[in-house]
Amino acid sequence: MEKPRILIVSRSFGVYSENAMKILEGFASVDRKSISPEEEMKKIVDSYDALILGNERMDRETLMAIRKLRIIARHGIGVDQIDLDTATEKGIVVTYTPQANSAAVAEYAIALMLNIMKSVQKAHEETRKGNWRRFLGFEVMNKTVGIIGFGAIGRSVAKKLSGFEVAILACDPYVSDQEIRKGGATPVSLEELLRSSDIVSLHTALTPETRHLLDRDRIGMMKKGSFLVNTSRGAVIDEGALCEALSRHEIAGAALDVFEVEPISKTSPLLGLDNVIVSPHMANFTIEALGRMDKMNAEDLERFFKGGRPLHVANPRVFEK
Repeated sequence: MEKPRILIVSRSFGVYSENAMKILEGFASVDRKSISPEEEMKKIVDSYDALILGNERMDRETLMAIRKLRIIARHGIGVDQIDLDTATEKGIVVTYTPQANSAAVAEYAIALMLNIMKSVQKAHEETRKGNWRRFLGFEVMNKTVGIIGFGAIGRSVAKKLSGFEVAILACDPYVSDQEIRKGGATPVSLEELLRSSDIVSLHTALTPETRHLLDRDRIGMMKKGSFLVNTSRGAVIDEGALCEALSRHEIAGAALDVFEVEPISKTSPLLGLDNVIVSPHMANFTIEALGRMDKMNAEDLERFFKGGRPLHVANPRVFEK
C-alpha cells in the first residue's frame, strides 16, 4: 500500500525535537518546503495528502483549487488563517494543538506586564549605551488585572498571577461565571473590566465578533495610567486607535507580541512610540511548547491515516458529511 505523502511548510515543526518526525516517517513519506506565494501553495500542496501548516494562509480560493489534500495539521492553537467552512465543504479535516502553548504564552504575557511597567527594556538599552539612567516603575502588587478571554491561556495567566497579590477580573461570554470564579477571577462585563483594570491582558481568539474588539470607544474606557498587553491576535485591537491613545498618554503603555499585519511594517507608528514594547509573535516560541505541538500534530496525523479520528479537530462537522 502506498504511503501517504505529508508536506511540512511550518518553519518550526520537528526542528527542535526528533520524536514527531520519527512518528511521521513510520507511516508516511515526508517532505519539507518553504512556500510563500498563494499560487505556489496551490500548485505544490495539491500533490500531497496532508499538510502541516504554520502561519501561512489557506483561504477559500486556495482550498477550492486543491483536489488531493485530505487533512491540514495546524502547528499552533489558532486557526483563523484557515477557511474552516471551505475546508469542511471540501471534506478536508483540520487539526490543531489546543493548550499546547498555554504555559508559554501565559508566562510571556506576565513577562510583558513586568517589562512595560518597570521599563526593563528601556533600562537595558540605556545601560548598554553606557548611560547610567534609572527609570521610575510601578509595582504589580495591589493592582487590578483584567483578563479578556478566559480559555486555557487566560486561566493560566490568572493562576500564575495569584502570587502577585493582585485583584483579577475576567470577561468571556463563552465561560460561565462559576468557571471564571473557579479559575481565581471575578466575572465582569467588558466595559467594567476596562474601566477598573490597571493592566488589561488579551487572550481571545480572533473571530468576526472580536475583530477590533478594542476600538476607539473601548480603549477610551480604559483607566488613565493603565497598561495593555496583547499576546492573542493583533486584529483584536484597532491599532490606529491604540496609537492615538498612547500618543496622548491616555493610557500609560502597551506591550504587544502580535499585530494586525505581520511582520509589522517598519513604518508603523507604533514603533516610534516610547511607551510601547514590541516583539515578533513569539510568546509561544519555547522548546517545550513546540515539542508538545509537534507531538499532537504527528499523533493526530497517524490516527487519521490509520483509519481513526484525530483527537484535536477544529472543524468536527467534516465528519458529518
